[in-house]
Amino acid sequence: MFLLTSLLAGLLAVSLTIIGVASAPAANYFWSNWSDGKPKLNVKNGAEGKFDITWSGDKGNFVIGKGWSTGSNRNVSFTSLFQPTGNAYLAIYGWTTSPLVEYYIIEAHHSSHHPSDNPEAKILGNLTSDGSVYQIMTKKRVNKPSIIGTATFAQYWSIRYDERPGGGVVNTGNHFRAWEEKGLKMGRHNYMIVAVEGQDSSGKASVEVGVAPKETPVVTEPVPEPQPEPTTVVVGGM
Repeated sequence: MFLLTSLLAGLLAVSLTIIGVASAPAANYFWSNWSDGKPKLNVKNGAEGKFDITWSGDKGNFVIGKGWSTGSNRNVSFTSLFQPTGNAYLAIYGWTTSPLVEYYIIEAHHSSHHPSDNPEAKILGNLTSDGSVYQIMTKKRVNKPSIIGTATFAQYWSIRYDERPGGGVVNTGNHFRAWEEKGLKMGRHNYMIVAVEGQDSSGKASVEVGVAPKETPVVTEPVPEPQPEPTTVVVGGM
C-alpha cells in the first residue's frame, strides 16, 4: 500500500480509494490504489503513466489505476497487457458527485463473467464509438463503499463488444453524452483513471496511460467543447 501522510490517511479512512500522485512529477498522473484487503497484490507504480499488477488468491476485490484527478471529455490512450484468470475488468473508471455515480467504460473483461450477468442490471441500448459497439447498462448499489464512504449510488456502464485487452483510444465524451441521453445523469466529475479491477480472481496486468498501441491512431475523434452537439446513439435491446 502506498504511503500518505497520517493526516490524509485519516481523512480518507472511510472512503473508497487511497490516492497519491504518480512517481514521475512531470507526468502528474493521478494514482488510485484500493483493495478490500483480501487479494494478494504485487503493485508497481512506475514512471509516467505506467503501472503493473499481479494478483492471486482468488479472494477479494481491488481497483487500481492511473489517470486524472478530475474526469472530463477526453481521448484516453493507453497500451496494456491484461491477463486475468477469473473475474476482472480493464476499464476507464471514475466517479461523479451530485449525483454520486460510479462509472465504467469496459474495454476488456474475463470470459467467466459479463458485467450484465446480474439480475439488477438494466440494459438501456447500445452506443457506437471508437470502432465498436458498446452495450449501455446501469445498476444500483446499496450501502457499498464509495468515494464518500458507505453509500447508495448508481453505476453506469458501457461494455465493449470488440474487446481491446491490448489497449486503444477511448473518447469518454461519447459515453458521457450517451448516458445522459439515456436518462443517466452525470454529476460533478471526481477522478477518472485507466483501471484494472479484479474480484475473487488471479492474474496480471501492465498498463501505460498516455501511449496508444502502434496500430491505433492517437486520436480517434475530436473532443468537442462543453455542451456539444450529441453524437448518434444506436439503440437496440439486447
